Amino acid sequence: ILWLLSDSAEVIFLLLIIPTDGKINCEGAALWKNISFRNGKVLRCGYTTGSCATAASKAAVIMLLTGERVETVRIDTPKGIVLDLEPLDVEMTPDYVSCAIRKDSGDDPDDTNGVLVYARAERTDGSGIELDGGVGVGRVTKPGLACAVGGPAINPTPRRMITQEVGKAMETAGYNGGMKLTISIPAGVEIAKKTFNPRLGIIGGLSVLGTSGIVEPMSEKALIETMYVEIRAQKARGNKNLLVFFGNYGEDFTRDEMKLDLEGHVTCSNFVGELLDYAVYCGFETLLLIGHSGKLVKVAQGVMNTHSKYADCRTELFALEAMFHGASVEVGREIYGCLTTDEVTKVLKREQIFEPVMDKVTEKIDFYMQHRVHGKIKTAALMFSNVYGILGKTKYADELIQLHKQKGV
Repeated sequence: ILWLLSDSAEVIFLLLIIPTDGKINCEGAALWKNISFRNGKVLRCGYTTGSCATAASKAAVIMLLTGERVETVRIDTPKGIVLDLEPLDVEMTPDYVSCAIRKDSGDDPDDTNGVLVYARAERTDGSGIELDGGVGVGRVTKPGLACAVGGPAINPTPRRMITQEVGKAMETAGYNGGMKLTISIPAGVEIAKKTFNPRLGIIGGLSVLGTSGIVEPMSEKALIETMYVEIRAQKARGNKNLLVFFGNYGEDFTRDEMKLDLEGHVTCSNFVGELLDYAVYCGFETLLLIGHSGKLVKVAQGVMNTHSKYADCRTELFALEAMFHGASVEVGREIYGCLTTDEVTKVLKREQIFEPVMDKVTEKIDFYMQHRVHGKIKTAALMFSNVYGILGKTKYADELIQLHKQKGV
């Protein structure tokens, strides 16, 4: 066992656990790093759209140059895992070859799971490899991303993978001419509408993604990376003042009730700590976080990942502050037993202690946000309810709200 876990055996061991159908069983790979579990089981890894595009491209080029059908195609991934994948929907003509690889996201929840990623290969009169995007691959329209404005949203790592693997195939076939590859994801036109792509200035389809070639189970890492991309895009556009929401509730409330410009906003999901850390790293001057009371009250207790699996402490602070402000123990117990923060608000208003309690809660939110950024950014937060509207603001909230109102003029 010790020998299997040594650095010298990692790649050898990983190769042994890859089934011939291309699916990756993380049960073996997890023995040495990146272990992921859910419900007591080791989760199965998958492969990225970048790996699919690479395999489809390589298979299409081999078939174009040899004239023979390819049953499986092998590619290396940056993760060090080798994939053997089956080309599907093959179309072979003297002028071009097109084929697809079916995306397998493993046990990671992913809207692209099962979609077909196509590559079309055709010879050119020039030299080198030309890469473009077809139907369902987005076009970049704004600066600040890893892809050039006007070009296809095919990220750097998939580009390198495609170039390397196709280069190998061309060399093996003794072909020195040019090659044009067009990547398409027909289902991506509709799927992209559910993603952050339109907000980032990627229109018409999905991004071809993947830094390792492998999809690791659980989506937190991908969500954080997506948030980082959004933040970098705002920085590249010269924005020094971040407007942030946890998700759709905050966006809808801010647009419909506060009439703020949402053009430059970022979504942090549950990852408040990572948001604040990265905002400091990128050198932003201000950060305004607008969120539902069920999320922000957790920040008031120093919780920087607001997912319920990490902390469900929505009522404890409200109950404690209510008693500090004169509520009876019975009322404190009532608040503690509330199922929602809207129920808490109803009790606080009934007891006529809503304002002082909320002042202390927002004071705590301000303290923990500033503690996380070490005073390097002016931060503010606004807490709202879909039932009761704005519940509370930290001390700089009005100032930053006005800043974002002016930006939208």
